[in-house]
Amino acid sequence: MDVVLHIGAHLCATSTFQDYLSRNHAALSAAGCAVWGPRRTRSALFAGLLAGGAPPPSGAVERAIGRIGLTLARQSGEGTRHLIVTDPDIMGTVRANLRLGRLYCGVGERIARLARAFDGYPLRVVLNIRVLDAYWASALAQGITRGLGLPAGQGLAHLAQGRSGWREVVEAVACAMPGAQVTVLPFESFGGSPEAQLQQMVPFSVPAQHTRCRINATPRLPELRAWLGREAVALPEGSGRWQPFSEAQGEALREAYSDDIMWLAGGANGLARLARDPDKTQAGSAPPQSDLTRGRRDEQQDRRLAGTG
Repeated sequence: MDVVLHIGAHLCATSTFQDYLSRNHAALSAAGCAVWGPRRTRSALFAGLLAGGAPPPSGAVERAIGRIGLTLARQSGEGTRHLIVTDPDIMGTVRANLRLGRLYCGVGERIARLARAFDGYPLRVVLNIRVLDAYWASALAQGITRGLGLPAGQGLAHLAQGRSGWREVVEAVACAMPGAQVTVLPFESFGGSPEAQLQQMVPFSVPAQHTRCRINATPRLPELRAWLGREAVALPEGSGRWQPFSEAQGEALREAYSDDIMWLAGGANGLARLARDPDKTQAGSAPPQSDLTRGRRDEQQDRRLAGTG
């Protein structure tokens, strides 16, 4: 039985992908594929492995590894050939990212603990990433709906200038699982196509049903105004997406993301593989590289995927 750890990230259509898997449960089961989603991973099964901040209680990690090992053996014994474990909380939380102003601090330690539980099984890791101005804008909008209020100008400047990017996350994950293949799926290419995401994970033809259901879309300006009440006067007019960053701040974040994509497209020092855009046709054995120009902006693709969550 091979195992795919789909570890997120948050705000990259992970809920939409999990909904697609759930709706196609029968077809996946017939293909020998089982799914452990958040309802399974956030129960007692993973308790003790994914604690953030403070170290897990004494013995918690070993007990969790034992529970997972027994469950894996039972799953394999039932004839499962492919297991997908999908939960962005494996990496951390959006709230922690906002509090620290960085992407998934401590992800390496969390992944290393989890890797021990799957020792002995062929293991791959799949990670979604997203252009940074859109990721942080979506995170801040989600924060408003969870009572965090509007961000201060200093906080926005810290996010724009901190240069906390996806390269550091990919490096931490790859180093924590040195024997596992790491595949990176950009949201701009895969966010609207859960079936294309799944095809990157499994060797069989994936279901074509329930591919356009959108779950947990980022709240837009009218919804944010309703949450903020009197503070809503600080939001811009309109009914679209909220973009809290200035033009210069947004450009800095997009530039940092372009650097991450260039690093991945160049082979990521052998640590990870950047998945090819499923909407692009490969041009022979040596496809043109014009889409890898440093500093390329992603607004056009992001507009194409507006409304995905």
